[in-house]
Amino acid sequence: MNQTSTPRTAGSAARLEFDGQSIELPVIVGSEGEVGLDIQKLRAATGAITLDPGFGNTGACQSAITFIDGENGILRYRGYPIQQLAESATFLEVAWLLLEGELPTSAQLDTFAGDVRLHTMLHE
Repeated sequence: MNQTSTPRTAGSAARLEFDGQSIELPVIVGSEGEVGLDIQKLRAATGAITLDPGFGNTGACQSAITFIDGENGILRYRGYPIQQLAESATFLEVAWLLLEGELPTSAQLDTFAGDVRLHTMLHE
């Protein structure tokens, strides 16, 4: 199997040649500059599949919420390192962040906390 690629920019493609066939695989650039090859059409185009034991080279999805790089110990929610959130944010602040994309103001947090309390009350 011979693989060549074009520059690492979104919109470019890598060309895969296999068994006399050639397929272009779109290049995807993630939120932190990581580069991926979109292989969604690989099987349909070539009949071949990929082998990635342990999914060490496989991105499961595209996400605007979470970034994970296990090799480097990175976990971010909406751009914030999880360590920073664990040390200085409450559960409800992180919930707001995940839902709304930014940390809440004091007024937003007060309203959100009231809404959560209201909807989590149990009948006697």
